[in-house]
Amino acid sequence: MSQPILPGAAIGVLGSGQLGRMLAIAARRMGYRIHTFSPEQDTPTGQVADLEVAASYDDLDAVRGFARQVAVVTFEFENVSAAAAQAAAEYAPVRPAGAVLHATQHRLREKTFLAHAGFPVTPFRAVRSLDDLHAALRDLGYPAVLKTAGFGYDGKGQVKIAVPDEAESAWQSLGGQEALLEAFVDFQREVSVVAARGLDGAFAHYGVIENSHRNHILDVSLAPPALPPELIAEAVEIARGILEALDVIGVLCVEFFLTRAGKLLVNELAPRPHNSGHLTFDACVTSQFEQQLRAVCGLPLGSTEQLRPAAMANLLGDLWQQGEPAWAAACAFPNVKLHLYGKHEPRPGRKMGHLTALAASATEAAQTVRAARAALAPAHAATQR
Repeated sequence: MSQPILPGAAIGVLGSGQLGRMLAIAARRMGYRIHTFSPEQDTPTGQVADLEVAASYDDLDAVRGFARQVAVVTFEFENVSAAAAQAAAEYAPVRPAGAVLHATQHRLREKTFLAHAGFPVTPFRAVRSLDDLHAALRDLGYPAVLKTAGFGYDGKGQVKIAVPDEAESAWQSLGGQEALLEAFVDFQREVSVVAARGLDGAFAHYGVIENSHRNHILDVSLAPPALPPELIAEAVEIARGILEALDVIGVLCVEFFLTRAGKLLVNELAPRPHNSGHLTFDACVTSQFEQQLRAVCGLPLGSTEQLRPAAMANLLGDLWQQGEPAWAAACAFPNVKLHLYGKHEPRPGRKMGHLTALAASATEAAQTVRAARAALAPAHAATQR
């Protein structure tokens, strides 16, 4: 095994959003330097990085120049081209490897890998034409969900087809892009497992996190959930198998549907720290961000022990529609932590920050974090004075 990358070294991050920002905070605490690369300037990661490089991911010479200055390259954003990952790998180890990125940034490749490897997935079909879509609908039935094969997140690039007459408009809405059709899953819950694999093959996980979404965007996560121990163990073992099959070095999140029949189905993979794991920043001995750093640097993985039950609530740009949120009102909840990402323009649906609440139970934490978020609305805060 190669020698570990020790504090004082520079860590290169492709991407510059909030995940990179929290990775940078963890890295600075441990004495590392952070360089970030993305097309933007004054980004969430760049605000706390040692060096911010603004260039296109398609500028492979810029990517190579970036990689020359760091000891290792990792990702906080998976929609980076495979060519950029390959260019960076000419000068620094890339962890997780570009092959992991290649598989997971494309829904059809991802689902095909999972199915061929024997992991439980929703029935699906490849769709490359309207005729393909009609054939797939005959196979899978209605309702079904049509998704673009590449570059989709937070519900973008997907449309539900409830009846045959909706097929053509659904296909046109995706612009004729390569797609996949998935059978509709009647699920009782959505859960995730955030896990890490070290350079030596060591595996660590944060158990199962329960997630609720609003408008296809993660709204609230809580841990630990009220689930049977055997189901939690099964989810963790599936996650372990996926990280090993992909030879992941770093953090990867496995998102699951839990069907009403109690069956786990893998929905999506994210080869990086994940929104549902944000609560680990405050609730666990080692956050998912520090774990990512440890893994890509070849250090021993840290303890994932959860110190208290916790819940996380996303703060979207919608909160700013009636003015600046009442931050003091949320901070009046003594067991709530505020995390803002430094984004300058609040837009509806844009993730601007999150709140984490710690409590005696996950249910109580979820109630508290929702109440703290509700208190952020200026009108609500005014009525409390």
